[in-house]
Amino acid sequence: MNRKNFIKLGSLGLSSLGLSSAGMRSWNNTIQKPIVLSTWDSGMAVNEAAWKILSANGKSIDAVEAGAMQIEDTINCCVGLGGYPDRDGIVTLDACIMDEHANCGAVAGIEQIKHPISVARKVMEKTPHVILVGNGAQQFAIENGFQKEPPVLSPSAEAAYKEWLIKSEYKPVINIENKKQGNGPFAPAFFEDGSPNHDTMGLVAMDMAGNLSGAVTTSGMAFKVHGRVGDSPIIGAGLYVDNEVGAATSSGVGEEVIRICGTHLVVEFMRQGYSPELACKKAVERIVKRDPKKAADIQVGFLAMNKKGVYGAYAIQKGFVFSVKSERENVVHDAKFIL
Repeated sequence: MNRKNFIKLGSLGLSSLGLSSAGMRSWNNTIQKPIVLSTWDSGMAVNEAAWKILSANGKSIDAVEAGAMQIEDTINCCVGLGGYPDRDGIVTLDACIMDEHANCGAVAGIEQIKHPISVARKVMEKTPHVILVGNGAQQFAIENGFQKEPPVLSPSAEAAYKEWLIKSEYKPVINIENKKQGNGPFAPAFFEDGSPNHDTMGLVAMDMAGNLSGAVTTSGMAFKVHGRVGDSPIIGAGLYVDNEVGAATSSGVGEEVIRICGTHLVVEFMRQGYSPELACKKAVERIVKRDPKKAADIQVGFLAMNKKGVYGAYAIQKGFVFSVKSERENVVHDAKFIL
């Protein structure tokens, strides 16, 4: 950036750059590290699992895997084997992971494996490929020591599936991950046993060495067509990490994120000098502009962090929240929104 453009940019002020009060707290000469961010308020427990590694000077790649495994272990959560099935009554899982060297691995449509995030890491570390799907992903998992779990729906998922079969209507509810009230197969946000109803967990972390990594795990959209894959396991859509710039993840209607290569777009906006919050906002605007009428009925949220540990998020609709854990804070923030 030349001097003329720098002065011009400075005249816009911090508010024009989209810095939230949360982001501005760490916008200084001190890099905020280690730090971990995750989608939704269920990310608080996810962050704690990741923080155990980060605070012990561990690597960010190990931290994000541990965080993702924490929620995959949560019985009846809509991430992992307790998640909602597809319209054929089958639970299929997606996950991806990416480190500071752009090494990445993913699985999609995998069945009966408790920790798809760990299988994704094995794909990254032991194969020349990026993504394995379906039966092939399951076969690879078993060959690498993962146990095949019984294909049994959790009680909450089974009840929701039976209710859905009455009408068999596929119509996701906006912000179902964060709704505290409601009726029908996509609600409430907490099942009767107290477990959270979330369909995606995305997290990004920076370790003490300043290296970034990210992970995403999901059971996908409830009652989807068998074989459907959303943005979550797709590098550049549900997750992207560039160790020179920053990292981003997403949650919401994956098809819309795929259409704009959402997280790669967010990172590229940060490369251009935008704050994480404004980068997320510009990606959301891209979705809304493409189809304003459709955008009014869906939710997509982006969450990002740059190399200084400055973070930000933005969503189409009100209700997207994210969790932050560092030495300075351990909080849930509301994301800004367009509609």
